[in-house]
Amino acid sequence: MGRLIVCNIMSLDGFYAGSEGNPLVLPMDAAFDAYNLERIQAAEALLLGAGSYRMFMGFWPAQAANPEASEVNREFGGVYGRIPVNVISDSLTDDEVANWREQTTVVPRAQAHAHVEKLKAGTTGDIVTFGSRITWNALLAAGLVDELHLVVGATGLGEGTPIFTAPVGGLSLAESRRFDGSGNVLLRYTVS
Repeated sequence: MGRLIVCNIMSLDGFYAGSEGNPLVLPMDAAFDAYNLERIQAAEALLLGAGSYRMFMGFWPAQAANPEASEVNREFGGVYGRIPVNVISDSLTDDEVANWREQTTVVPRAQAHAHVEKLKAGTTGDIVTFGSRITWNALLAAGLVDELHLVVGATGLGEGTPIFTAPVGGLSLAESRRFDGSGNVLLRYTVS
């Protein structure tokens, strides 16, 4: 049975993005990139929402051959270019998926829970979600998320988009980790 693992960065005060909806205001440093590479290399598949799919697939696969990208980002791009991607969306168009059609499965929101249950039953490894706040919060509320890997950035935003869409209970701290050379820390929770 596969595990659905959510990997996201958040501010010290619990925000997923700044007041204008931009997550890039968070300190996504080299340690953050290296941790995400570790997670995606351990994954059998990705699960994304439409907005994250558009952003990530529009950027990451091209980094594999970008001589100006860091080694970590080139490796990350290589994995993005081949890993199976499941997208929960009612809005993605065929044109947006065209370049990655062979590795992409688009699932309507109404079928998300059934698809994730089937995906988890059909894998033995990790299914990783990056970004995709609305998608994973709905799956968390439905009891389909197994772990939350929250990188807490060394910044307070004061306002913005909260990481959670509703109150969350049933979390057990499995690991806390300080990254060398970074003010960011990892809080890894299992969901019961």
